[in-house]
Amino acid sequence: MVGERRKARGIALQALYELDRSQHSVGSVLDRLLAEAELSAENQSFVRELVQKVIENKEKLDEHIKRFALAWPLAQIPVIDRNILRLAIFEILFDNKVSIKIAINEAVELAKRFGSDSSPRFINGVLGSVSALVKDKSELKGR
Repeated sequence: MVGERRKARGIALQALYELDRSQHSVGSVLDRLLAEAELSAENQSFVRELVQKVIENKEKLDEHIKRFALAWPLAQIPVIDRNILRLAIFEILFDNKVSIKIAINEAVELAKRFGSDSSPRFINGVLGSVSALVKDKSELKGR
């Protein structure tokens, strides 16, 4: 299951990358990528939901990226890294279906596979700051 979820996140990332770089429709991109992938129906739904939710929350996600990657204007962050961050921040701050540790680990693995040599460290650093925000919020709720 873990391997298939990682594969599903990779497909979601490919879709987001293509959508960020082209004028293709979400439906056509997802239909093509999912037709080429060997995923269960559950994981195909997971890909569709992830992509749709990231697109719906793109502005909010980008605000978090700007906040936690201060040294990098959003437009200067490589497209692949920007979309890895969008996926992971969505899973950490909006979705809450996986633990923060898993979301960060999956994002770093995507960065190793699809990004540059510096991507994993950059992704890990930004998401570490994002996770601190979540921990701070949960500590405040506990008081």
